[in-house]
Amino acid sequence: MTPLANAARPKSLGEFTGQPHLVGEGAPFRTLLEQKKLPHSFFFGPAGTGKTTLARLAAKEMGSSFFEFNATTLKIDDLRKVLTNHQGALVKPLIFIDEVHRLAKNQQEVILPFMERGDAHFIGASTENPFFTLTSAIRSRGMLFEFKPLTEADLEKLAHRQVSRLSLEIDPEAMNYLVVSSGGDARAMLNLLECAANLNTTITLQNLKALRPTSLNDGASSSETHYNLASAMIKSIRGSDVDAAIYYLARLIEGGEDPRFIARRLLILASEDVGNANPTALTMAANTYYAVSQIGYPESRIILSQLAIYLAASPKSNTALEAIDDALGAIRKGEILDVPDHLKDAHFGGAKDLGRGIGYRYPHAYGGWVEQQYLEKPLHFVHFKPIGYEKKLAEWVELIKGEKK
Repeated sequence: MTPLANAARPKSLGEFTGQPHLVGEGAPFRTLLEQKKLPHSFFFGPAGTGKTTLARLAAKEMGSSFFEFNATTLKIDDLRKVLTNHQGALVKPLIFIDEVHRLAKNQQEVILPFMERGDAHFIGASTENPFFTLTSAIRSRGMLFEFKPLTEADLEKLAHRQVSRLSLEIDPEAMNYLVVSSGGDARAMLNLLECAANLNTTITLQNLKALRPTSLNDGASSSETHYNLASAMIKSIRGSDVDAAIYYLARLIEGGEDPRFIARRLLILASEDVGNANPTALTMAANTYYAVSQIGYPESRIILSQLAIYLAASPKSNTALEAIDDALGAIRKGEILDVPDHLKDAHFGGAKDLGRGIGYRYPHAYGGWVEQQYLEKPLHFVHFKPIGYEKKLAEWVELIKGEKK
């Protein structure tokens, strides 16, 4: 029996749900596809957002034979056989490679000439951005298209379509949980629906929660309640209200929120809102994220509680946030300064001429600090706050410079 997630795949672009920036009327990808001028492409984005489905539809739209491979098991001889069998064909085949970021360098080097000659249309897909793992030669020959998590409206549309097709019954409360707990992943939602339908043709909230007690939500696609609770928890911690922080944390946990999502939000807060007022907070938050990724519920509730209390009780500073945003703002406004010659890489290009590196004073040779120019003109982005450990950092900078002058 065909799994529901496969049976529910759309048969045409018109049936494709989500990704309007790719397949909506007038979208560049759709226009290129309709003109049969699709470039070699790399799809990346969360699971269950339509990457494989769109690749199959692309082959159908162009009248191409579709061949699917996975980078983890790809044998170059199999790929060569496909391309050899289609030499001289009026329509080029479409080669789809899933987990494309796992292609080894030697595999990429073999594929490169096929891409260069245009022997086939290549589409690679990954849940990670493949441009960080592919060679520059491969990257320069393809276009990158990002897939977004499906919205609740997208998922609900898909769910209602399958509920109707399978003659199921589902109440609004169960439908809401089916959609919200799937975190923008259509495959996960359809798999849950299929399992629940195998239990009873009436889909109940109780059965859904028994099958999926923890939400798959990663914060990218969720209900208003999810957003509000997460926001309230962060703002309570930022405001140093330990009781409110724990209350909203408990609401998120009771709602089945993925502990990794909660830990990820707290990890960001540790740097954004606590920062160098208590630099240990970032280490503790990073350790918490690792711990809950390995353990899960119910024990993760204790680890998350410990971190939330620690962050709420910590002194707060947003100096790091303000400093980097001010610096980025200056650069975007055109504040592009030349690097002073004495700070340049003396060995760049294999030459030590043009004054590169000459005159640089190695601070350790002067007891830890020596006065010299680091910017072409004075710029000031870091404004230490007299709070917690950050106060000590400001004192250290003054002490280091003051003692050596």
